[in-house]
Amino acid sequence: MLPPVPPSKGAPARPASEAGRRSLFPDATDAEWSDWRWHQRHAVRNLAQLEKYVLLTPDERAGVQETSELFRIGISPYYLSLIDRDHPFCPIRMQSIPVRAEARIRPGELADPLGEDKTRPEEAIVHKYPDRVLFLALDTCSVYCRHCTRRRITKGGEAELTKEQMRRGLEYIRRHPEVRDVLISGGDPFLLSEERLEELLAPLHEIPHVEMVRIGTRVPVCLPMRVTDSLARLLRRYAPVYVVTHFNHPKEVTPEAREACERLVDHGVPVENQAVLMRQLNSDARIIRELSHALLRIRVRPYYLHQMDVAQGCEHLRTPISKGMEIIQQLRGHTTGLAVPHLAVDLPGGGGKVTLQPDYVLERGEHETVFRNYKGESYVYPEPEQTDCSCPYDSVWQTRRWG
Repeated sequence: MLPPVPPSKGAPARPASEAGRRSLFPDATDAEWSDWRWHQRHAVRNLAQLEKYVLLTPDERAGVQETSELFRIGISPYYLSLIDRDHPFCPIRMQSIPVRAEARIRPGELADPLGEDKTRPEEAIVHKYPDRVLFLALDTCSVYCRHCTRRRITKGGEAELTKEQMRRGLEYIRRHPEVRDVLISGGDPFLLSEERLEELLAPLHEIPHVEMVRIGTRVPVCLPMRVTDSLARLLRRYAPVYVVTHFNHPKEVTPEAREACERLVDHGVPVENQAVLMRQLNSDARIIRELSHALLRIRVRPYYLHQMDVAQGCEHLRTPISKGMEIIQQLRGHTTGLAVPHLAVDLPGGGGKVTLQPDYVLERGEHETVFRNYKGESYVYPEPEQTDCSCPYDSVWQTRRWG
């Protein structure tokens, strides 16, 4: 039985980043701290800068040095202000400051763990699934996560798409009427200017067979001041647009993050969360439950809990598959179904996502199926006598809909 999560009384009166801001960035004015571009300009990007703000452990110092040629470091002042400078296992710290293990490539780790490059017909396009494509818009992030699955892209060198690359990506989608869903990612699309983002959203909106657009972003987590009313109105203009964000620990669900997410939802932009399961960071059912509850309070739906991809340098953060299954089992039945994300594994090499859950079926028979519930008790579900599952009206419906 999980210990109870204390009830929320709403957002704290003072921003979560205030103490860190006053300690680390005392000269920043309120106007500067509210300006996302100021945070981009003042992001910590090397060892000398980082050591001004955080007393690094020897493992972290070596990690920064030994990964400097492999993958970027970059931490927005806002996200840095949330770090516990006294504890190396602070979840903010673990996600943003490398350790030495990240410089080692272990057996089974891949530069392209999801097999995206082999299904990349254009620089901007990954077309792995039948009815949807990934649109890679840029290589830049507000914070470079140590668990990044696309570090071959976000390590630098590919940069924001040229107008020609964007045009070719849009033209590819126009030529493929089976594409009904476009996921814009990168990098972080919310770091594009609104003008640049609209240059992508507007033509997608005009393509008849594109039914929806999703935007993958960590900005509400790492740079929430970027989510302005103007940005939210832009997204709403091209609805349906879904924002898929990436909170991994309840410590990230700050008043500032809450304001960003609720601004999107208030403007009619749904927000869902995809968390990644990380060893010694959130690899506990109590933490995942607290995260889910915190997200639901700010009207963000917990969607996926991802088994970490086998990206190079991430083995030290990966959990056994059994741990994710254990967490889902400890959530199911003990909290509302909305708070139980799908446990997903993106199969190495490009096999696509599969979802896992504990096996609740004890016995299958012709006349009944025996289940266990979340308490381990057995229940019998009687199978129906009639088993014809064809849908006779469907031909009529399809004729009326498409004919």
